[in-house]
Amino acid sequence: MDEFKVLEIKQSVFADNDRQARLLRTGLKEKKVFLLNLMSSPGSGKTTTLARTIEALRQELRIGVMEADIDSDVDARTISALGVKAIQLHTGGMCHLDAEMTRQGLEGLETGDLDLAILENVGNLVCPAEFDTGAVKNAVILSVPEGHDKPLKYPLMFQVCDLVLVNKIDVAPYFDFDLEKCTEYVHLRNPRARVLPICAKTGEGMAEWYDWLRAQVREWQQA
Repeated sequence: MDEFKVLEIKQSVFADNDRQARLLRTGLKEKKVFLLNLMSSPGSGKTTTLARTIEALRQELRIGVMEADIDSDVDARTISALGVKAIQLHTGGMCHLDAEMTRQGLEGLETGDLDLAILENVGNLVCPAEFDTGAVKNAVILSVPEGHDKPLKYPLMFQVCDLVLVNKIDVAPYFDFDLEKCTEYVHLRNPRARVLPICAKTGEGMAEWYDWLRAQVREWQQA
């Protein structure tokens, strides 16, 4: 039998990405720019949550947004209309962003005059979790209609997240959704993750989310 080499390509790709992500965070630290990686499934209310957040914080934080999608510029137009910096990132069919893509996005966003940069990642609960984007913190939005068992079905997403926003909590009575079980499942995957129930549409729970984000930006800039 002929001898052959086995190349662990996936491991190599991830190792290189992790190095780039660490370099990116170092650069952000020097500029005192806090980068949040915001992930979720399509339709979870990510853009609505982001719009409400911008409206609440834009007078105290200089905010810029990178909207990542396979195609279209719908979300970037929505965010730009709120009066903050926004750019659209097309991934060319890829279902995630990695550190190099994020670096290019930050370069296009021109972060020198920003306190907070938000990456609205491509909508799904699988691929985005696999790549360190260089963000300071990761947050995921899980909407009530998706079900409370998602942390069990998509473990990596919840393992890498610092915060889980449970959105559309106002419709919980109409779905078979158990917030206690959801929180239990999240902590099973990641005991350190914080779980906040919110409704981006009505504003329920949003103040606590704003406080968390303010504190994270302040801590990053002052450390």
